[in-house]
Amino acid sequence: MNNTAEKVYQAMPQSKKELAVIILAAGKGTRMQSALPKVMHKIAGLPMISHIVRTAESLKPKKIITVIAPDMDSVAEAVSPHPVAIQKQQKGTADAVKCAVAELGEFKGDVLVLCGDVPLVTSATLQSFIDHHRMGQNFGATVLAIAPPNPTGYGRIFQNPDGTLNRIVEEKDATSDEKLVRLANSGLMIINGENLADHLNKIKNKNAQGEFYLVDLPRILADQNIPTGVIRGEFQELRGVNSRTQLGELELAWQHRKRIEIMDSGVTLQDANTVYFSNDTKIGRDSIIGPSVIFGPHVEIEDNVEIKAFSHIEGAKIKSGASIGPFARIRPETVIEENARIGNFVEVKNSKIGKGAKANHLGYIGDAELGDHSNFGCGAITVNYDGKTKSKTKIGKDVMIGSNSSLIAPIEIGNGAYIAAGSTLTKDVEEDALVIARSETKTLPGKAKGRLKKTH
Repeated sequence: MNNTAEKVYQAMPQSKKELAVIILAAGKGTRMQSALPKVMHKIAGLPMISHIVRTAESLKPKKIITVIAPDMDSVAEAVSPHPVAIQKQQKGTADAVKCAVAELGEFKGDVLVLCGDVPLVTSATLQSFIDHHRMGQNFGATVLAIAPPNPTGYGRIFQNPDGTLNRIVEEKDATSDEKLVRLANSGLMIINGENLADHLNKIKNKNAQGEFYLVDLPRILADQNIPTGVIRGEFQELRGVNSRTQLGELELAWQHRKRIEIMDSGVTLQDANTVYFSNDTKIGRDSIIGPSVIFGPHVEIEDNVEIKAFSHIEGAKIKSGASIGPFARIRPETVIEENARIGNFVEVKNSKIGKGAKANHLGYIGDAELGDHSNFGCGAITVNYDGKTKSKTKIGKDVMIGSNSSLIAPIEIGNGAYIAAGSTLTKDVEEDALVIARSETKTLPGKAKGRLKKTH
């Protein structure tokens, strides 16, 4: 957009037309080699279709309708509470939109058509797309174009001298010369919803696929002297997924974007390319994340936290000043309080670690509470599972759990208690008690002689 056009655009009042969103998600994704619907494959732990729905919701449309194939119950559940439309047969994109139009009823606003396998598109791009359409010269539709490094597989876009759309030619219908064109169709389109059903009914399936193409809609509009606009977007943001390889490429692209976002928010990533985030990871300012750290879903980290190398965290809240790792595993339903320390090869699950408490190395804390400023020694474990039931361990404040101790739950240890190394506890311990719970050492002189066979 040149400067003059930009000034005109800024001066023009924006339309107050309502918006509806149709998401095309009926594709089976044969090349994915999966029983799972293509749009249910995940980027950053979230199905692609959920990424698209979240972005669509940010536009605050009147309706979001997802077109799915029969037996795609998992997709219907993922987009709930938004409605779905069933495309009973795979007869093309225009047919898919037609299935959704029935759900729109008397809606006359703008209809934004998105693809369920394009998970990286941002709300900012879509809002610019909508604004461009509404500021145009009575556009009946607007298409979002891309210029991929290799346009093979994409429909090619041809423009009129004034920049409006002339035609879109699908790859399988294109001539050799037409395939030389680099400008391609992203698959995203915004359409004036008035008379949309009538326009869709005029689309024919005279093409190599025998399908009803939505890209033929601009030709139908042109027959009524209604122009179609073209705006170009970023290819990296508008890539689709048709294979596991492309899924992996988009995962890397999403992670790259998230790493920049995290660092721009005031977090240090010591080796950014080795850190992996989930879609909902939250990290506070002045936190430091070491190399090869992986965040699963539902992790919230406050300010001034250090996560050391090779740690894996999911479903946990880690409060200010805490230190985790290296080589720590923090599992779901865990809260690490302020200034607590979880060290190398320590696993914590469904537990609360109190303020200033420490579990520095080689331990397991499961279904437990470790009180403020208590110390959980090397090799100590909470024995929380008897094969049928998981039971709770409660450890008070200022408690010392000696190395290689086993706390057999359910058990409660009072404030200030000291558990000697190597103890196995089966009963509650009162406050300030010293407990030595290990068997008496027996020494039998000379009895070991000859018990081991010599191997040399």
